[in-house]
Formats: sequence, structure tokens, C-alpha cells
Amino acid sequence: MSDDDAEPGDDAATESWTDGGTVPVGVKLGSTRTVIALPDEDGGNRIVKSLTCMATYEDALTGEEKILYGEEAAREYPDRVQYMLRSGLPEDADRAEMTKTFFEAIIEANDIPEDSGVVYAIPTIDNPAGLENLRSVIEESSIGQELVESYPESLCGSIPAFGDDLEAIDEIFVAVNMGSTNLEASAYRRGEQLAPFTTGAVTGNEVDRMIANYVEEETQGRVNIDTQTAREYKEEHADFVDFEPFTDIIQQPGGGSHEFTIERSVMDAVNEYLDEAVDELANTFLPELGNDHMKVYQLALDQPIVLTGGMACIPGIVEEFEERLSEELDREIEATAADEPADAATIGAQRIATRLVENS
Repeated sequence: MSDDDAEPGDDAATESWTDGGTVPVGVKLGSTRTVIALPDEDGGNRIVKSLTCMATYEDALTGEEKILYGEEAAREYPDRVQYMLRSGLPEDADRAEMTKTFFEAIIEANDIPEDSGVVYAIPTIDNPAGLENLRSVIEESSIGQELVESYPESLCGSIPAFGDDLEAIDEIFVAVNMGSTNLEASAYRRGEQLAPFTTGAVTGNEVDRMIANYVEEETQGRVNIDTQTAREYKEEHADFVDFEPFTDIIQQPGGGSHEFTIERSVMDAVNEYLDEAVDELANTFLPELGNDHMKVYQLALDQPIVLTGGMACIPGIVEEFEERLSEELDREIEATAADEPADAATIGAQRIATRLVENS
């Protein structure tokens, strides 16, 4: 958990909810991480984060089934931990039920109030069954007794990048969500989503798989890592500005350990990802936007393109994105991102919730 700086309107919102009023809450049920934002008693935000996963085990004394979720589940039960939203949505009834159990566990553990107005940041995915399953998770949740709304994740994630309030709602711009399970892009015209584009061919999860493969190649087959370890390498070491080779140690079968150094694997994978993302945007999404909404296309590219999602957290990726897309389009492109792109969608959703609660 961490605190963010106070935001406009927070003092009034804090006063109302501490006096028993409706609490404005933002939620992103992400494929890798779930993030919840709500006001704290000091006028800022309380941010709750967890890996979106859970594991069950049997109590050794009572035989009762127990539940672990988040980092604890991934660390202690890597062989059986379940990531319920690997595709971005609960794909079937079983995963929907698991997601409900997981979400309620987070709500209870972190005292998220039932008397709340909740805005969910929802991915742009053409999957009616999955969206219906997610709707059931949201509707059966114990929170949001006063108000429940949902807005596109890329719009919510753009809000903190534009300023301290809801300035993004009044702008015309393009947002690119660099998520774990999809690359999403949309144009927004004063809050209206136009030409939404989604591909599962360029994803943060695929980067993790590439890193694992490249580590095996770079170490000439001596080291095999799982995708969880590869994701940790990416999050801890990927850097377009100041990447430095790093060492790690693995335990070998039969005893002993092996120390190895990674020089290329992480950056090779993230460079390929960025090239592929730029190619999808330049040659698929933007031409379609131009064909369908030419004036919006022209106006939007005069604004910075907003990058959101976990991959946008890599240091230097905004500047690299600008350079590569500018070269691909043969025109000057500017890009931007919130200070914490992985949390931005939740913070944006919480700001919308604050406005809706104030207006209700």
C-alpha cells in the first residue's frame, strides 16, 4: 500500500466519507494486478495492490479449505496458483466464481467500505461472454452499494496524465494501453471512445515468455526460468535509458548453485515488443482511425499520445515510443504517461467516482 498526493476535491470527499457519506472508489481488476484506490483520512489516496491470483490449500489440522491470494499465493504455491484473468476477463463460470472469491478477500482484508460509489476501469475487449462474467463479479461484489459505473481502462488511465482533475474528459487524444494480455488503442473525443482497437498479439505476457526463452538461449541451455521470474526480471531490470547487465543464482538439481549474468535477454524482448506495438499502431489502428474519423485523427495527433498499463512503466519507453512512431509515420509525435502508469487507470476511475458521488 502507498499514499498518493492529495487531489482536487479530496478534502470534501474525505470529510463526507469520514462522516458516514459515500466513499468514492476506483477499481481495476487486471490480468496481472488488481488495484483499488480510495480516499484516506489525510485527503490523499490509499492504494491497495495485489497480484490477481489465488490458491487454495487444506488446513493440516481441520481439513478445511483455506484461501491465499496475491503475492503470498504466488510465492508459496507456484505449482497451483491460479491467475483468473489471464485473458483480461473471466473466461468461464469457474473463473468468474474464483474472481468473486478473490475480490471479496481483498475487500475484506483491506476494509473497502460497502457504502461506496465504485467506478471500474474495464478493458476494451470484444468478448461478450467474458464481459458478462466480469459484470457478474462487479454486481455481486459487496462494495458499490450506492453507485456502480464502468469506463474504458485507457480513458481512466489517461486522466492522471493530463492533470490533477478530469481534464482528459474535455480533450481529443489517442490512448494506448500497454497491458499484460492485450495492446489496446482508442481515440477519445471529449470522453467518447472512437475506433477502439485491441490485439492479443503484442502483450506484456508474451514479453515474459520471450525473456524466459532468451535467457535459456543466452545461457546456452544452462538456465531455465518460469514466466513469473521473467516478469520479475522485466519489472526490476528493463530500462531503455540505463539498462545494466545483472546476475542471479539458481539452485541446481542434486545440489549446488549456478550464478549467471543476463546481458541481452530482457532488453531484446522489450525492444521487440515496442517495435511490434509501434507497427500495430502505425499500420493498423491509426489508418483505421484516419479512415473513419479523419478530423479526430488530425486533432488527436496534435496532442500527446497517452501510454498506460504495466509496460508503460519501463523507464525510457515513452521517449522510445515517440522516436519509433515518429519515424514510422514520418511526422513528429509526442507521447506522455502518468507518473505511475500501472496505477493510473485506478486513480482515474477514483477521480470519476469522486465526481459522480459529488453530483449524486
